[in-house]
Amino acid sequence: MAKTPEGKVKDAVKKLLDKKGVYHFSPYMAGFGRSGIPDIIACVAGSFYAIECKAGTGAPTALQHRELKKITDAGGQAVVINEENIWQVEEYLNLMLAT
Repeated sequence: MAKTPEGKVKDAVKKLLDKKGVYHFSPYMAGFGRSGIPDIIACVAGSFYAIECKAGTGAPTALQHRELKKITDAGGQAVVINEENIWQVEEYLNLMLAT
């Protein structure tokens, strides 16, 4: 089965996280849980890091924006990543893991 453009972004982000040895998972909702949860949840050097993946000019929904804001309000990091800004994930990981 061919990957969707968003699926390719998710795979690229997971590859970066794996390369750095970062714990992460992708919540599987399937009608359960709370809507709007980011695509990838990670723990980077003891910090909560949430990643919403989009393709092209795709934008988060209102529910996704709400969840991303709740995460940042609680002191976590939350980002929206696409093909154009995936470099931000690697930059963040390099910064957080440079010890």
